Amino acid sequence: MNNFPKVILASKSPRRQELLRLMDIDFRIVLKEVDESYPDGLSPEEIAVYIATKKAEAFDEDVTNEVVLTADTIVSIDGEILGKPETPEHAVEMLHKLSGKVHKVYTGVCLFYKGEYNKFYDVSEVFFRQLTDEEIRSYVADKSPMDKAGSYGIQERIGLIGIERINGSYTNVVGLPTEKVYQQLKRLAV
Repeated sequence: MNNFPKVILASKSPRRQELLRLMDIDFRIVLKEVDESYPDGLSPEEIAVYIATKKAEAFDEDVTNEVVLTADTIVSIDGEILGKPETPEHAVEMLHKLSGKVHKVYTGVCLFYKGEYNKFYDVSEVFFRQLTDEEIRSYVADKSPMDKAGSYGIQERIGLIGIERINGSYTNVVGLPTEKVYQQLKRLAV
């Protein structure tokens, strides 16, 4: 077991929760509603960090000796930001855009601890093979891409059959760059 401060995970993502459990990090979940809009003109990494920071700022008055961990993941392809799909058809449209191409996944993280905002991000390149319309529609019908940036989970069927390779952190694509989070929590524990 580590000697990290207790962590508040401000995320309903089951994937982020599972990653923290696998890292043997003691945490509890506290959720707050946050407007996830962002100003125009930001780069993808700036958007991810901006939203993660907004989520942490919602805890500004509430926390004492715990680390608030917030994160936001976005997908970027050809200069376009792909957030979470609004409808199943929107999910199909997004997956067609990603099919046969390389895109980038950015996860912004903010660790709010003792009045300080420790902000960072990670980026991974994801190479999708050409997907058939049937593979895409079957995934959208069977799984729930609605809560995932870019309409897919790398750990789900579409990722298992469609992703040829990645450059960068796998866990970043899942939704939390665990290697960087661990190192930052270690630094805060000193």
